[in-house]
This record gives sequence, C-alpha cells and structure tokens, in this order.
Amino acid sequence: MTISRRYLQFIRSVSRNRIGKMGVVLTTSTFLMFIFMEFAWFVGLVTNAYIGLISYLVLPLLFLFGLAMIPLGWKRQQQITGKTGLELLSTEFGEDGIKAAITGSHIFKTVGILTLINVLFLILASTQTLHFMDEAEFCGTACHSVMNPEWQTYQVSSHANVKCVSCHVGEGAEALFESKLNGLWQMVSVSFNLYERPIPTPVRQLRPARETCEKCHWPEKHYGEQLIKRIHYTNDEIPEALYTTLSFKVDADMQKERVGVHWHIARGVKVSYASVDDQRSKIKWVKVDYPDGSSRQFQNKRLNQDTPILEERQMDCVDCHNRATHVYREPEDIVDGFLADGIIPLDLPFIRREALDALQTHSPDKSRGVEQVRKHLFAYYQENYPDIYFSRQVDISNTSDLLAAEYDRYIHPNMNIEWGVYPSQLGHKRDDGCFRCHHENMQDDTGKDVDSDCTVCHDIFAFDSKFPYQYLSKLDTFEVESAIHKYLQESRMEQY
Repeated sequence: MTISRRYLQFIRSVSRNRIGKMGVVLTTSTFLMFIFMEFAWFVGLVTNAYIGLISYLVLPLLFLFGLAMIPLGWKRQQQITGKTGLELLSTEFGEDGIKAAITGSHIFKTVGILTLINVLFLILASTQTLHFMDEAEFCGTACHSVMNPEWQTYQVSSHANVKCVSCHVGEGAEALFESKLNGLWQMVSVSFNLYERPIPTPVRQLRPARETCEKCHWPEKHYGEQLIKRIHYTNDEIPEALYTTLSFKVDADMQKERVGVHWHIARGVKVSYASVDDQRSKIKWVKVDYPDGSSRQFQNKRLNQDTPILEERQMDCVDCHNRATHVYREPEDIVDGFLADGIIPLDLPFIRREALDALQTHSPDKSRGVEQVRKHLFAYYQENYPDIYFSRQVDISNTSDLLAAEYDRYIHPNMNIEWGVYPSQLGHKRDDGCFRCHHENMQDDTGKDVDSDCTVCHDIFAFDSKFPYQYLSKLDTFEVESAIHKYLQESRMEQY
C-alpha cells in the first residue's frame, strides 16, 4: 500500500463519526490555508495586519482545536461500538495495520509521521506568530482604534525605524513572557471596551532604560555642548522671526568641572524620587547617591509631608524624555516649523495667526474637524483678502492640506486626545519638566535648594530675539536682559 493510500485510509478510519470528521476537516483546511497565507505574505499579496492576526493567531488555534477533536471522536466511537481501543484499531485498520514490526506497526508509523508534521507546523506557526507580533505594523494597526494615535506619531518620529518591541519589551525570555502576559489583558480590554481614553502615561510596563534606551544611547556618549536654535514667529500681518539660541550642556561625566544635564544617569550616580501623582509631575522628595558613597536628600516644601506617595523610582531616561517617540507636537511648534522651512509662505497676510486658529478647531467628529481645518484659510482670505484668495489659490490649498494632515495626525476625539493632553517633561517650555525638582522649595536638611539657575543646563545666546546670537553682541547695560548678557560674555571669555 502506498503512503497516500495509507494516509487516506487513516483519515477515513479516524473520522467515523461527526466529531472526528469535523476535526479532520478543520485540521486539514487550516493547515492548507496557513500555507496559502504564508505564500501570500511572501509574494506581497497580503500586508494587512488584520489578515496577519487571522494567519498567525486564529488559524493555529483552530488547527489545535481540530487536532483535539480527532481523539475525542475516536473516544466517542469506542463508546458507541462498545469496543476497546485495540479492538477498534483492528476493526478500522485490519490485522495488517496493527501488526507489530521492528519499525513499528503501519498505524504507529502513520501516527508518528503525522505527529511530526503537526509539531513542525506548530513550531513554524509559533515562530511566525512571534515574528509577526514583533513588527511595528502589528502594534500600530492591529488594534486600530486604540493604537492609531501612537502609530501616527511613531511614523514621523526619530525612532520610526526602531521596532516597538525594542523599547516596550526589551531582551530576554522574562521580558517576552511579561509582555505577552500584559498583551493578553490588552486584548481583553480592547475586546470588551475596558481601556482608558486617552491611554494613560507614563507607561508602567516599560523595561528600565538601561535595558532599552542605553543599548543605543549610553551615558558616555553624551559630552560637550549642543547648539539649539529655535525659531518662533509673531502673529503680525507678515510674521517676524524671533530666535531663542541655547548652548545646551549634555555632559554625563562627573569628573569634569562643568557637568551637564546627563549627570542624572552617569555611571555611579543614582537619582531617586517619590511622586504623589500618576503623571510623576509632583515630586515629594529627591535623593542623590554619589559615586563616593555619600548621599543627599531634598524635600519638597510645597507639599504637605503627610501627602501619600504613589510611586518611588530610580530616575532614568524616560523621566525627562517621556515622549521620545510618540511626540504630540503643539500647534505653535507645527506652524513655526513650517514657516521656518519655507513650506508655508510668509507673505500670506496673518498666515501664522490663521493657521493656529485652523489647527485649534474643536469637533467631536474627526473627519468633520479635518474638513473644517481645510476650509478655514479659504474662508478667511475670501472674506478679508479677496484678491489674494483668487491669486494665491495654490498656496492656500497646499497650506490647508498641510494643516489638515497635522490635525488628522494629532487629534483623536474617539480617544479624547486634544492639543496638550500629553505633557512633555523635556525642558520646561510649556510643562513643568525640569522644574518638577529644580525649584527653590526642594531643600535638603541645611535649607539649600536644588540648583535652578538657568546656566546649570544651558547658556542662552538669544531669547525671543531678532538676532540669533543677541548676547554675543556688544553689551548694552540698559537692556532688560543685561545681567544674562554680561554673564554669558564673561563665562565664555573665561572658557576660551
């Protein structure tokens, strides 16, 4: 008897009742469908994450369910016929099928071969499932309504080529197990609409930064200074550029005379803090353990000492870079960036003011809000500058499309995400950031506060000035910022 005939005989024999037949059909069909879907993925016919969920989660589960039905059907057949397992085997496969041999009986070899095929299939399916779930597209699109905001910001971030799992899971079997266990609860939350809106931050399940961020951004890499030039525009008829230029001290080397901001994560330094709120924005105390074994603790005099502590943690990268990837930009930053890059023409009257008004549209329906943003500039220029409305249609249209795309990216009413929902703790431009700890009321036992002088972190070359390097020019003792002007010139002269 050929292998194919033996296999067909085996299939007919194990599917003598409805349960067995359903098991065989389900197992065979899911197996063939999985192979077909793998081919479709390979040649690029299928790319949708929802199809991936079916291929790598649903089909293997159905395959296992089908396999389980086959012995259940066999057991049921025993009950119906009243025969023992051996008697039923003899009836279904004949004496030749169960005859003992050196290599085992025919039925034993058939079961062994099929078992091996099943095991290999399940290993392949499991491997492909893990690989599929490691892809950013799965994270961002499989739970579309929930994760779409994060997916949108991820694609335009500096980490767009970094897999989600690199930061959210980390390395090792323990990290993988914890992430999948947490993922099960997330699936339940999505399925039964139990998730919060917006998704709360900070993310509590993140691995420590030393296991994730520092794989690429290790502290020793931070040295010297970085020149940062920010351009802000006025809301005048023709917007005027104002510059804020900073020399940002980024050193992490505690041995240097001028230590930069990254000393918080320097080797041998441990900064711990206690927060009294979910956002880690209200800090009750800060403790610093130095490389020489000494320590120092600061208490926040603003807070009642009886205020309960919600969390104690060692400070790491995400305490400042809390939006390292999923950056929700503010309207002013978006518009100023487009103006600085020349993407939005400066010569459209009051373009900055009107672009901001357009972006700050409020609508409970996202598609309607996007359309309102797109129409805003047309309506404004048609009413107030009809000549410009007719002569600059292309510029107005391009600008409107840009603004609508940004609104679509950052505003998600279904998730209660509006402008300013997610604070950024990097710096102190809009949110407390550094000032959560660096303020005069954070004091040690001697009454000395945490240093909050501007020059600890950066030197200021210009602040909202028409000139990018205002304070490097000749000192005018009558100017409002003459003190910082004088400090900067003197400190730089000492340095160089």
